[in-house]
Amino acid sequence: MSRPTAPPSAVSAKSAQRAKPPTRKVDAREWLGGIRLSGFMVIMLGLVVLGVFVLVPTFGTYLDQRQQIEALENSIQLTKDDVADLEAQRDRWSDPAYITTQARERLYYFNPGEVGYLIDNDLPDSAIPQEEAPISTDVEQTKTDWMTQMVRSVTAAGLAQTATEVDDDGTLSQ
Repeated sequence: MSRPTAPPSAVSAKSAQRAKPPTRKVDAREWLGGIRLSGFMVIMLGLVVLGVFVLVPTFGTYLDQRQQIEALENSIQLTKDDVADLEAQRDRWSDPAYITTQARERLYYFNPGEVGYLIDNDLPDSAIPQEEAPISTDVEQTKTDWMTQMVRSVTAAGLAQTATEVDDDGTLSQ
């Protein structure tokens, strides 16, 4: 006699249902009730918390000091670079050719017997300002009457609400 067999998909579905453990709700009070704390564990936990409270500010101070040290080292490096630049400039000024060049360029000094020419407006074409429209010599009439415009402006300024006096507490009132 042969036993009837189920298709493989049905067999795997049944075995998957059997393999799943039943889901059970976990009660937090039951879980916390299972934790047993001895006196030694409480003391050790207290020492760890105390150590954290003691070491965290010290570690913060350490990090702050490391940042300050790094900033000061950067400042020292910048100062060393400035000193090197100034020494190089001092060495340049000890060269007579450099001094002569600077006297010619900055102070417009020339050697005896030389003729110096100064050129004005030696700007490139892009830096030269564009010329404006020529100014007319003819008298022209304006499109509006300037007198009525001035009266309107003075009237508007006079009718505007402004602060007129200072109160006892130093504020302006209208």
